[in-house]
Amino acid sequence: MSTIDTLSTPAVLIDLDRVEANLKRAQDYADAHGLPLRPHIKTHKLPRFARRQIELGAAGIACQKLGEAEVMADAGLDDILIPYNILGEEKLGRMKALARRIRLRVCADSRTTIEGYARAMRGEPAPLGVLVECDTGMGRCGVQTPEEALALARAIDAAPDLSFDGLMTYPPAGRIDEAAEWLGKAVELLAAAGLPARIVSSGGTPDLWSAHKVSVATEHRPGTYIYLDLSQVKAGVGTVSDCALTVLATVVSRPTPNRAIIDAGSKTLTSDTLGLEGFGLILEAPDARIVSLSEEHGTVLLPDGQADRLKVGDRVRIVPNHACPVSNLFDTVYLVSGTTVVAEEPVAARGKVT
Repeated sequence: MSTIDTLSTPAVLIDLDRVEANLKRAQDYADAHGLPLRPHIKTHKLPRFARRQIELGAAGIACQKLGEAEVMADAGLDDILIPYNILGEEKLGRMKALARRIRLRVCADSRTTIEGYARAMRGEPAPLGVLVECDTGMGRCGVQTPEEALALARAIDAAPDLSFDGLMTYPPAGRIDEAAEWLGKAVELLAAAGLPARIVSSGGTPDLWSAHKVSVATEHRPGTYIYLDLSQVKAGVGTVSDCALTVLATVVSRPTPNRAIIDAGSKTLTSDTLGLEGFGLILEAPDARIVSLSEEHGTVLLPDGQADRLKVGDRVRIVPNHACPVSNLFDTVYLVSGTTVVAEEPVAARGKVT
């Protein structure tokens, strides 16, 4: 086996011991509260880890796009939720083909989307399960009121080849009580109308340890919990020592005493800040700041008195602000234990954004 010292940079390192600890911690929490997990694979995009999440007790997986779901189905994952509106005849055809292979559920927040699903599934032997997407405060997709959720549930129920299976939401971080109240009202309305929500799917890693407070939820969809990152550390989900994904980079220039340049730019670390200062934490120089990114360069400022830090040729490990986009920027990642490289793993669902 080789060590990380032999790798060309920039490279993504995945600490297997931390991954396992993160997965087990979340699954133990879910089991203790009787709340099934449906992990979102958009963070890692690796069938290997999706299978491990199922082995540990997850109820199924979530994939943001059809392309991700197709990759996971090819790898043997057979219970998938796509929490995204699927539109267009080409995608609807792929959706139908996927529904013939696995247990697939999809989501909708408009009659137009529902009509497309009904058209695509016409005459199929089994109905397609559809969840109504609800905006419980995030301000993105989703119906705006419980009454609108009921109206769409009725439209789904009226379509012969669709099945109304429940509700889906991605609540804003820190406002879990608001989401719980919204969903509770919707569940009551649906039950009174004879359309019980068999599934109430909530999600997100930032409020993972409070997920049980959404008492009507029947499953939770965390994604980033497998790796964590600086944004999740800020949210209190874990610590820097829990972060499993790091970017290995090399110092390629020291133009001034206070400036270093690394070979990791926006095509490596992403330009996401998520409200944080800088673009990642350099573990070997935590007082330094990655202040800007161009495509292939990261500019690092060192505090006064640390001019001797980060020499040209030094290699550093960086915890990114946001792990999910980093996974989608690399063809392969290196699975490591300590500094030992255990395997080079293709990111099978990389680039699957349709």
